Amino acid sequence: MSNPLVRRGLEQGIKAGNQPATPSAEELNSMYMQPSAEPRRPVDERVMTYDDVLIKTGICFAVLLPGAVLGWFMPILALPAMLVGLVLGLINAFKREPNKGLILLYAGVQGVFLGGISGIFNAQYQGIVVQAVLATLCVFGLMFALFRFRVIRMSGKMMKFLMLAVGGYAIFALVNFGFAMFTGGAMNARNVEITIMGMTMPLGVVIGIVAVVLASLTLVADFQMIEEGVKHRIPEKYSWMCAFSLMVTLIWLYIEILRLLSYFRQN
Repeated sequence: MSNPLVRRGLEQGIKAGNQPATPSAEELNSMYMQPSAEPRRPVDERVMTYDDVLIKTGICFAVLLPGAVLGWFMPILALPAMLVGLVLGLINAFKREPNKGLILLYAGVQGVFLGGISGIFNAQYQGIVVQAVLATLCVFGLMFALFRFRVIRMSGKMMKFLMLAVGGYAIFALVNFGFAMFTGGAMNARNVEITIMGMTMPLGVVIGIVAVVLASLTLVADFQMIEEGVKHRIPEKYSWMCAFSLMVTLIWLYIEILRLLSYFRQN
């Protein structure tokens, strides 16, 4: 849920991108005298491509998977991994320059958390993890298709609304977590029922649906952020930040779908 902060880092990357500048007379003359073949750009000056983001995202999830296996067999590590992951996520989100090591460390720690929480849910509701994974992939594919064919795009006002909504939900989640830590139990939204358009359902289901919608829209914001980064020719190093943002959103989406499915499985 830290994607709005990540966008601020990408804006810094756009400012540092290879923007065309007006050359002086001396620079024009020097360019005219140079041979037509342009030398290969140094690695540090390479611009970001879609392939760079795809590869970095794959690396992050390759690091996440072993951690998930560890957490699955040792669910007791889920809580400390969640706390450490929260700290690492905030550090990465607030950094202006992406740090490859911290991002990969975050991926590994979050893998432990995901594996632990998945094992706990699967012990209560057999097969729910497979359902959650498939649902997450389906939502990802749907939102990518909608973005790819320009069915949905994020305007400036929509982006601001999304940032406020995600921030509000993050505060709610942290308050709920703090309540659970100090009282021994989270606010039980399963037993609170509300009626919407003649349909009565648990409050937790409504909150879960809202969270899934927010995470899905955040995926669109991620896609648009990557597109803008490639368009503005930002440095290749920022592909790590884009991969981090995608990973954060997909983890959030998976957790919300897992939690939402548990309501239906319980009923």
